[in-house]
Amino acid sequence: MFLDEIKKELETHIVPYWEALKDDEYGGFYGYRGFDLELDKKADKGVILHSRILWFFSTCYEVLKWDKYSILAGHAYNYISKYCHDCNGGVYWSTTYDGKPADTLKHTYNIAFAIYALSAYHNATGNKGALTVAEVLFKDIETRTPDEYGCREAFTCDWQPAENDELSENGLHAEKTMNTVLHLIEAYTELYRAEKKRAVKTEAEKVAAALKRQLNIVREKIYDYDRNALRVFFDRKFEVIGDIHSYGHDIEASWLIDRAVETLGDEELIKEFNALDLRLAENIYNIAIDNGSLNNERDGEKIDRTRIWWVQAEGVVGFVNAYQHSGDKKYLEAALGIWEGIKNLIIDRREGGEWYSEVEPDGTPHDWKEETGIWKCPYHNGRMCLEMLKRGVDA
Repeated sequence: MFLDEIKKELETHIVPYWEALKDDEYGGFYGYRGFDLELDKKADKGVILHSRILWFFSTCYEVLKWDKYSILAGHAYNYISKYCHDCNGGVYWSTTYDGKPADTLKHTYNIAFAIYALSAYHNATGNKGALTVAEVLFKDIETRTPDEYGCREAFTCDWQPAENDELSENGLHAEKTMNTVLHLIEAYTELYRAEKKRAVKTEAEKVAAALKRQLNIVREKIYDYDRNALRVFFDRKFEVIGDIHSYGHDIEASWLIDRAVETLGDEELIKEFNALDLRLAENIYNIAIDNGSLNNERDGEKIDRTRIWWVQAEGVVGFVNAYQHSGDKKYLEAALGIWEGIKNLIIDRREGGEWYSEVEPDGTPHDWKEETGIWKCPYHNGRMCLEMLKRGVDA
């Protein structure tokens, strides 16, 4: 029943929505659709959005083997390779609707998503050019961004330090973020999958070493062992700033980090991080579930109870992962409960809709939030569906 519903949501709702945003005139996919479902065909096109679309259709093809998914992934790949990759290294933050540089900010987080997507496209289709670009971007991060504490995040077009406004939130100015480290881990995991298959073992070893460095930052700087939670925002030296607890990122990290160490195949890391990740999931289970859905975050003493589309999607995957690692059915029940909340509150049943970005606990959508944009994409909800199909846990 559960998997049937998930498969139907993926194939008859999420995929058709994003397929319909394909821009056959200028390439890529349209960059913005508002809450009113009006499409702005001349909106800037986010590179994060396009990387996530490329990842989504690539993984749809890898899991479901339908040729149309390969074609759609190829359409996203062609746009990224033609318009988004800066000759000075890295990728742009966004382009105009017709492929010119719009925002030339270089951001480690954004480059990581391009690596993630290009590696996934290679893993799904065997496209060698995609892997070559991913390797170049990996080198850009590893040579351009590090300081003695970790990877710096925001840069100008010519790699000079810039303000990290795009990843700073809650009124804080963060030079380094848990979010960027988490998605470097995600990107390097997918790239390592690709490199392991090749004869050139030295490349795989480089990626594995870089992945382990990011995992070490989680171990030493990000994981709060007293609270079983991830610290969120940091200064340059990875000293924490603010008192933020992101429930969505914790449950997402709990399964992404498991995947990373299991892909590496390092038994000591697997044992260590499986235990830490289960503690993350247990904590979120105890403090963040509210009437079946996940609250968003805690800022100081204030709990944000907004139901955000990606937080709910990651909750399903994270709790199913916790169930698979522990055998405790309470986590499976939590995942199923969140799925019911998604069906009742988050899925946009209007003709031409997909998922609402945000809703109130009573289900009232935030009508100022877009249905498609630089951050609103098929990555979290599509990935939830694909993960559930791959894992095969039904109820």
